[in-house]
Amino acid sequence: MPESVLVLIVAVVAAAVGAVLGYAARRLLAASRVKHAESYAERIIAEARAKQKEIVLEGKDSVLQQQRASEEEAREKRADLQRQERLLLDRSESLDRKLEALERREAAAEERLSELEAERGEIADLRRQQLAALERVSGLSVVEARESMIQQIVDEAEAEAQHRVREIERRAVEEGDEKARRVLTTIMQRIAADHTSEATVTVVSLPSEEMKGRIIGREGRNIRALEQATGVDLIIDDTPEAVVLSGFDPVRREVARMALTKLISDGRIHPGRIEETVAKCRAEIEVVMRQAGEQAAYDAGVPGLHPELIKLLGRLKYRTSYGQNVLNHSIETAHLSSMLAAEIGANINEAKKGGLLHDIGKAVDHDVEGPHALIGGDIAQRYGVSAVVCNAIAAHHQEVEQGSIEATVVQIADAISASRPGARGESLDNYVKRLDDLQQIAESFPGVERSFAIQAGREIRILVRPEEIDDIASSRLARDVVKKIEEQLQYPGQIKVTVIRETRAVDYAR
Repeated sequence: MPESVLVLIVAVVAAAVGAVLGYAARRLLAASRVKHAESYAERIIAEARAKQKEIVLEGKDSVLQQQRASEEEAREKRADLQRQERLLLDRSESLDRKLEALERREAAAEERLSELEAERGEIADLRRQQLAALERVSGLSVVEARESMIQQIVDEAEAEAQHRVREIERRAVEEGDEKARRVLTTIMQRIAADHTSEATVTVVSLPSEEMKGRIIGREGRNIRALEQATGVDLIIDDTPEAVVLSGFDPVRREVARMALTKLISDGRIHPGRIEETVAKCRAEIEVVMRQAGEQAAYDAGVPGLHPELIKLLGRLKYRTSYGQNVLNHSIETAHLSSMLAAEIGANINEAKKGGLLHDIGKAVDHDVEGPHALIGGDIAQRYGVSAVVCNAIAAHHQEVEQGSIEATVVQIADAISASRPGARGESLDNYVKRLDDLQQIAESFPGVERSFAIQAGREIRILVRPEEIDDIASSRLARDVVKKIEEQLQYPGQIKVTVIRETRAVDYAR
């Protein structure tokens, strides 16, 4: 047999043997794996059964614990309810006892009240008997005895007052220099100076008599428009080439004068032109008042004032008090304050500033309630003025206590500059106040746009908003204003109330 065939046979046999051995090995490996898996499965099942037993035991234990907790909670609630029930019973018994005690006290109080009434009657009888006995013993009646006791008390009070006065004088002497300053300022308060009262009318010259007819206009429409726009009364009489403007408010009177002068120079006088000119003059007056405030601060030597204070100061140019121009009075008071402060050793700058601003409240006292001194103090404080100057402003009429020697200086300077001219000046001030009160009463009603007191206070003209007040309401408003004037004001003669309701339709052609 050839060698190659033999090699082939050996190879085939070896392959067959290897295949047999490989199959046998795989079967052994598979059997081993199956056995291992079965062992693992049995172990898992055993562990699961053990775990199941533990879970069952834990569940039973948890149920038992919950049952015990519920039973314990129920026992506590029952015990709490029992305690509350006992407390309620105890409180009920206590209330019953207190009620019984109150009833006993009430009965005792009623009995005591009856006894007191009886004792009061006895005391009254004893008092009457005692007074009768005293009258017999003293020989005085009850009225005479009372007067005697009152006189004795008055004598004792006078003696005590004299003792207090001597004590005050002794302390004043010990204070020395301060007392001397107070005496000096008291003497200064007696000084007064005269001044000229200002009128409430302004005369406007006309280029010719023909101009009077143009000012009046057809059926008086021009003069009515001018009076309604300015709030002053135009008096056109037989005075040659002159028209008189009458009004208590100097700002309105000046606006009317400027407007009438411009209308006469322009030559075009009709209601539309009048309203336009009056509006421009009002704007010019605002500029004039601001410049007047700046000039007043410069003349008084008080720099650095707040712009709003300058503006309010300028409004005083057209304000009078007892016939005296308030702005001129304020400048004069500032100069007097500085001189007095220099004489007695007070702060010159603060006294001067207090003198200039002491009447600043009069610029807004028509719009703000209260005395002008307190209003001025609040305004000055609002715009950063020092506390000493604010106190001087607020205390110059003694509405508040003076807190410094500068406040006393301002009060004295005000008295020196504004010495009252007498009944005439006071009558003028009362007249102006009555006109202002008339306007305030009219403007207190809803729907009123503006009001003007004219004819020296004998007439009040009220302009209403036509969209708010109809013709019937206008008549009712006139009656209501008349009733309020009669209730609140005192005036000679009678006052005519005129309510004006004017409807305008305005459109523009483009």
